[in-house]
Amino acid sequence: MENIENVVEMNNITKIFGNFTANEDINFHVRKGEIHALLGENGAGKSTLMNMLGGVFEPTSGEIKVRGEKVVIDSPDKADELGIGMVHQHFMLVDKFTVTENIMLGREEHNAGYIDTKTAEKRIEELSNRYGLSVDPRAKVEDITVGMQQRTEILKALYKGSEILILDEPTAVLTPQEIEELMNIIRALAAEGRSIIIITHKLDEIKAVADRCTVIRRGKKTGTVNVADTTQQQLADMMVGRAVNFNVEKGPSHPGDVILDVKDLVVEDHRGLNAVDGTSLQIRSGEILGLAGIDGNGQSEFVQALSGMMPVKSGTIHLKGKNVTNMTPREITESGYAHIPEDRHLHGLILDMSLEKNMVLQTYYKEPFSKNGFMQDKEIKDYALRLIDEFDVRMSSEENPARDLSGGNQQKAIIAREIDRDPDLLVAAQPTRGLDVGAIEFIHKRLVEQRDKGKAVLLMSFELDEILDVSDRIAVMYEGKIMAVVDAKETNENELGLLMAGSSLEDTDSKKYEREEKMTDESN
Repeated sequence: MENIENVVEMNNITKIFGNFTANEDINFHVRKGEIHALLGENGAGKSTLMNMLGGVFEPTSGEIKVRGEKVVIDSPDKADELGIGMVHQHFMLVDKFTVTENIMLGREEHNAGYIDTKTAEKRIEELSNRYGLSVDPRAKVEDITVGMQQRTEILKALYKGSEILILDEPTAVLTPQEIEELMNIIRALAAEGRSIIIITHKLDEIKAVADRCTVIRRGKKTGTVNVADTTQQQLADMMVGRAVNFNVEKGPSHPGDVILDVKDLVVEDHRGLNAVDGTSLQIRSGEILGLAGIDGNGQSEFVQALSGMMPVKSGTIHLKGKNVTNMTPREITESGYAHIPEDRHLHGLILDMSLEKNMVLQTYYKEPFSKNGFMQDKEIKDYALRLIDEFDVRMSSEENPARDLSGGNQQKAIIAREIDRDPDLLVAAQPTRGLDVGAIEFIHKRLVEQRDKGKAVLLMSFELDEILDVSDRIAVMYEGKIMAVVDAKETNENELGLLMAGSSLEDTDSKKYEREEKMTDESN
């Protein structure tokens, strides 16, 4: 008899929405004290499965057992009672409230008829210190980083006494340092006997922290493996159903005419400070220029100024020789510009509008989508269906709102819309954030295809691997300035890291020389 305690058993779980089967006959078991990764492509059904454990949905069929007892989890409150806490990908926090007020919300402690915030603060501080969360219970949520907001969500679950924690894409919006800190927190929680379920598609993080991994593909389970005995390549192949190529295949670039010419650009942030501080940059047809830098050094404001979404204080932006400085987004778009925005929800989609209508957001007022002031529904539907098929956007119906798509499929829809307009300049800001390895491979191929068609591509990413693999040249931004523009084939993560920290190219050359000299001395 197997002497392993399952705290969660989801047996033969099926979930159907209308005519769409999100999960089909899935068995998923979690042991006490383990870190169990749930891996799958965007739209594979991972979040749906965990939302049934978290009480958001009920299964169409199948049973759930918690600590050996069959249960019906028909609400998040019921999940709470069973010690199950879920940290959603999009945080459930009130910006104007403090950390403590958010954690207490709905579970306020009272003393003599008054809400006892002080006692709650003390308990939250104790939990924060115990697990190394370093969260200030008195800070307002709007004033803390995204990483701290996520820790607040984890604290909320711990405050409620959750012994089973579900983390939905926990590292999607974190910096590399925050990711490492989160991994340490997860290990500490598991070491105390808590069971941690991580919904993810990041293979390196699974290898770093998970004990076992269950893989789902298109709503069906493909297997559960011991992570220590499984390679990243094997996990990727299980997830996608084919061999995945981790290398970006591209030939040499053949740069042509200057497409984007930015001179002495100054852009102020919401505080009136120079987020972009006298930046000049050129991108030519037939090349991919990577824009690297630590988050918050002006890259986002730079891209938004190019798009007409932020005003330019001074300097100029020329697109194919045309001055587009401070033009409207539509005027810039019609000048041959396409933009895959950093925040797909805020700037990429109208979430409550149908997917097919979102596919023509940039062109709905033109023929064939509009005639004599009337929308042409058949033409819009036919166009959307073509893009959905070509870019493998997975959804139950093109008539459903964009909100219903998984994050990765929302991103693929935006990319399909922007690339299909055949722009002269494609600006891709964090285009693979939140995507699985199969989708990342697909999008990198599309960016290289645009380059090979003679288009200019600006890739803004916080992932150094992506910048190095996809770019032909790399511009590094620090405190609103371009520190250097280097050839992607002649640089490395160390040099880029120094530039991102504010070193000049001359400094990195001297440090490189010192390292080489030291290595020579040591070898002698």
